[in-house]
Amino acid sequence: MKDDAFAALDVRNVSHSFGTRKVLDDVSFTIAAGDFTVLLGLNGAGKTTLFALVTGLYHSRDGSISVYGADLRKKYLKALAQIGAVFQQSTLDLDLTVEQNMFYHAALHGMAKSVAAPRITAELERIGLAERRRDRARQLSGGQRRRVELARALIHNPSLLLLDEPTVGLDIESRQFLLDHVRKLCAERGMAVLWATHLIDEADENSKVVVLHKGKVLAAGPAASVIRASGESSLRGAFDQLVGSGPAGKGKP
Repeated sequence: MKDDAFAALDVRNVSHSFGTRKVLDDVSFTIAAGDFTVLLGLNGAGKTTLFALVTGLYHSRDGSISVYGADLRKKYLKALAQIGAVFQQSTLDLDLTVEQNMFYHAALHGMAKSVAAPRITAELERIGLAERRRDRARQLSGGQRRRVELARALIHNPSLLLLDEPTVGLDIESRQFLLDHVRKLCAERGMAVLWATHLIDEADENSKVVVLHKGKVLAAGPAASVIRASGESSLRGAFDQLVGSGPAGKGKP
């Protein structure tokens, strides 16, 4: 159960290195319940490493990470139980059917099949793939597989949804469907969302943003505030100023 007295995600002074290479450097930010936050950074900024730390795949010696007050080091299972995640690399078993993939995920969360079944049906209906539930995952398009991964991440009713570059390799229509669907979930369920991307156009001026560059947080807060502080007229301009880059290609890596 989530505790709204705490931030949905609280990352404090987190650093992480691979050997002598520092990938994250004193990273701090918070996400409130119900916030849609875009973690914006170029490829190599450290976004995937940060997600690996938040989901417990790696453990950092420096700093702390809490999910609704549950510290990942001290209350690991409680923290992870509140997280749904869609990783950059697909984690579907292509030889299993859509519903087999989803029931397996539900079992990992200790859900009885009788409890999981109606939730699976509901989530598949929301993404328009209920009729494909008995198809093997390899029979789906890339965009459809992404939809299934999103639906699977929601079966256990998480309070914090993490998506790491979820639209990479997808066509424009599939990208827009995912973005609209997740924003709607955030609004309807009061779910906190952290959406990591290198694509500026996946954030708008109503989003909250965390700009990550070379392992450091350069700005965090409502997009409008970040734009205003930069003196630029758009989030694209503010981002380019912060990271000292040329224009970030719209919809391009």
